[in-house]
Amino acid sequence: VDFCRYYAAGARKDFSEPERMPGPTGEANQVALHGRGVFACISPWNFPLAIFTGQVTAALAAGNAVLAKPAEQTPLIAARAVDILHRAGVPGDVLNFLPGGGETVGAPLVADPGISGVSFTGSVETARTINRALAERSGPIAPLIAETGGQNAMIVDSTALPEQVVDDVVTSAFRSAGQRCSALRVLFLQDDVSERVIRMLKGAMAELTVGDPALLATDVGPVIDRDAQEMLENHARRIDRDGTLLARTPLADSCGQGTFFAPAAYLIDRLDQLEGEVFGPILHVISYAADRLDGVIEAVNGTGFGLTLGIHSRVGETQRYIQERVKAGN
Repeated sequence: VDFCRYYAAGARKDFSEPERMPGPTGEANQVALHGRGVFACISPWNFPLAIFTGQVTAALAAGNAVLAKPAEQTPLIAARAVDILHRAGVPGDVLNFLPGGGETVGAPLVADPGISGVSFTGSVETARTINRALAERSGPIAPLIAETGGQNAMIVDSTALPEQVVDDVVTSAFRSAGQRCSALRVLFLQDDVSERVIRMLKGAMAELTVGDPALLATDVGPVIDRDAQEMLENHARRIDRDGTLLARTPLADSCGQGTFFAPAAYLIDRLDQLEGEVFGPILHVISYAADRLDGVIEAVNGTGFGLTLGIHSRVGETQRYIQERVKAGN
């Protein structure tokens, strides 16, 4: 706060020197701000510039040197960002670029005792692996700053505007091929309006165009790589047995080459049918009775993690009721 106050006023303050604070007689309290040492910044592929740059610049601004490891799928844009930062004046021995795979580069990097902290954005599983690796190291305890995924849900009651609901659902679940960490994964529809909303959703999905993202007519592009495509296809095969296919966007012949996956919507009975987050353009729809809202909230919280939550209701009391009880970051 002190740092921000001084710089907001246009002044400069030397924070390398401890600031003496008044204390009881015979006691001296000091506040000193300094870097921890070398930070490992491990960023994801789905925001290859924004998250990569945010991690690196935050660690640098706090006085640390940085080893920047981008996702193995997106090293080129990260390399360009590091080059710009170097040309802007960040010393090469303060910011180092370290591309490579998770097993060959990421794991040895985290295990190195010279790393003073880790900033990570990615899957829950990888974050837990990093956390365990840091805990097993000898020496000083290194902090882990982690942002992971979540079983992002939207709750829609009978007062919502169906057209607005469907527009938001399509945008959140299928744009960017469902590859945003904030993308909608589970849509809870109050059963009084579920039939109408699902009918409109089917119509909207039929109008989507899957193809080359360089073309203005394209709504949904490919998923990141073959592994992601296979994961989605495997999940679709499983959910075909456990759920009901509501709609699937048709793929053009031009999608025969590449890692394209047709956006799909499935009706399922319960949230616990999903083993974890499905990172791609698959939407799961669950119908609920008006008097079972608490059960919906309990199910969402029961997943153990939540990044985003959407609420469609024109009743302020309902909005506040859900907002106060669901454990979600945004």
